[in-house]
Amino acid sequence: MSVIGKYFIFLGSLFGKGEKMSVYWRRFMEESVGIGVSSIFIVAIVSTFIGAVSCIQTAYNLVSPIIPVSTVALIVRDMQILELAPTITCIVLAGKVGSNIASELGTMRITEQIDALEVMGINSSSYLVLPKVLAAMFTFPMLVILAAFLGIFGGYLAGTLTGVITERDYLYGIRDSFVPYNLFFMCVKPFVFGFLIATISSYQGFYTTGGALEVGKSSTQAVTNSCISVLIADYLLAQLLL
Repeated sequence: MSVIGKYFIFLGSLFGKGEKMSVYWRRFMEESVGIGVSSIFIVAIVSTFIGAVSCIQTAYNLVSPIIPVSTVALIVRDMQILELAPTITCIVLAGKVGSNIASELGTMRITEQIDALEVMGINSSSYLVLPKVLAAMFTFPMLVILAAFLGIFGGYLAGTLTGVITERDYLYGIRDSFVPYNLFFMCVKPFVFGFLIATISSYQGFYTTGGALEVGKSSTQAVTNSCISVLIADYLLAQLLL
């Protein structure tokens, strides 16, 4: 309970004494590039192959002549939009972005750079952490939209190139029984996950004590806690919004 309380106090400190808006805007753009743009490649690779594997394995299990072949594309589409694109992408980002944030802040803490900021009268948590949180909440939904598109496209490539489904059946399946609300649900998830990953990783790094060994431990703990929080939030959001 003391850790949870300290975490919420840390969140409150983000909105304390701040700097000029121009400073936050510059920091926000820098973090958006570091968190979002630098993650496009890994997100693209993971989502494309997950979509391809989903298509092949779904077609392998649907062997009944009663079920239309286009159902393969429908299942791939709904799997990508509802679960695989938002959740798996954010778990991957928890490993990449979360460890980066925790190690960066942990190194600044043990080298007394954060203490130097506080001596100069700067709210170090707000200056260092708030732009990271806002950047994660801004870029994660865009990365998930990209992941959903590439996942469906990867399923299309795998299905048509291997011959398990025709191009016509796949295009028909991804348009069949489409629910627009699912797109809203897909975009809400990474918004929440981005907040959790950025704040938990920042908390772990910000309160690192010791030396280089403790920085590594903080980074590992940040990834572990972020993944657990993403999975718990995933269940709660599904229970509340579906």
